Amino acid sequence: MEIAVFAGFSADCHGRKAIVTGGTRGLGRVIAARLAEAGARVAVCGRNEPEVLPEGVVFHGVDIRDAAQAEQFVGHVSKQFGGLDILVNNAGGSPEGQFSDVSPRFLEAIVRLNLMAPMYLSQAALPHLVASGGGSIVNIASVSGMRPSPGTAAYGAAKAGLLNLTQTLAQEWGPHGIRVNAIVAGLMETENSAETYGDQSAQARIAASVPLLRMGTGDDIANAVLWLSSEASSWVSGARINIDGGGERPLFLELVKGS
Repeated sequence: MEIAVFAGFSADCHGRKAIVTGGTRGLGRVIAARLAEAGARVAVCGRNEPEVLPEGVVFHGVDIRDAAQAEQFVGHVSKQFGGLDILVNNAGGSPEGQFSDVSPRFLEAIVRLNLMAPMYLSQAALPHLVASGGGSIVNIASVSGMRPSPGTAAYGAAKAGLLNLTQTLAQEWGPHGIRVNAIVAGLMETENSAETYGDQSAQARIAASVPLLRMGTGDDIANAVLWLSSEASSWVSGARINIDGGGERPLFLELVKGS
């Protein structure tokens, strides 16, 4: 048996069965690959199948915003793998739009993806996790859920709800041996960074504003997910773990400096 060693700790996920939503690209793809490297069998989902997936990862076409599809997906994966031990609610995101201008349909779509989908999947996963003797749910949240989120109000509100859901389910489902935790992701570098942050010059300025002088990467998030999915974190539940390079520097400090 091989035991993967990442970020200074050993994580043995050999034989465990995992679902990573939004695992076909971006942070989710790195998370799925890391779990597979640690010995887990991993299923990812999306509406479009990528041409290439990491070794040990299988794809299912599903719209997790639909409760029935989410339930069928989880049940199918559990049957295919012979159980379920890990659920990573990673899928999410939002285009920008001023709250005064966006439609009710837009608001509903953002909340369905970022909050309702994790609810549907967690609820569907519960009996399978219980049948496996317990397990780990990791919700990928955002700093937008902990501070104002101008331009992405519905996204910030949904992520705030996801943080509350995390702590509530940790208490409700702890007696079943199920741990529920959240990763609060900061400013992340992905293949879509230009769309989110602007050109390379803008991204460099943003990175310089982070105490550790860089934006986060998929590896930073994946290492935390791996730890939360392993026995190394067996008494960690209901936690909000900030993966943000030290946090965002308050704007007023720069304003005072420039006065």
